[in-house]
Amino acid sequence: MKTCHQFDTVHAEYTREIGFLLAHSKRHKGRSAAKASAKQAASTKQRMARALNSHVGRCPECG
Repeated sequence: MKTCHQFDTVHAEYTREIGFLLAHSKRHKGRSAAKASAKQAASTKQRMARALNSHVGRCPECG
């Protein structure tokens, strides 16, 4: 699937944020902060999927 620059940018930003959240979760393993970060990472993955799906639907280059 060929994607445009905007798609790649959005994907990279979300991937970076998810990486930060998962790293925080690993650092604070066993604490409530770790659980919160893991949940936030999961919801961020869902938001990324929603954002990229809607982008593909609207973008003439990607869709």
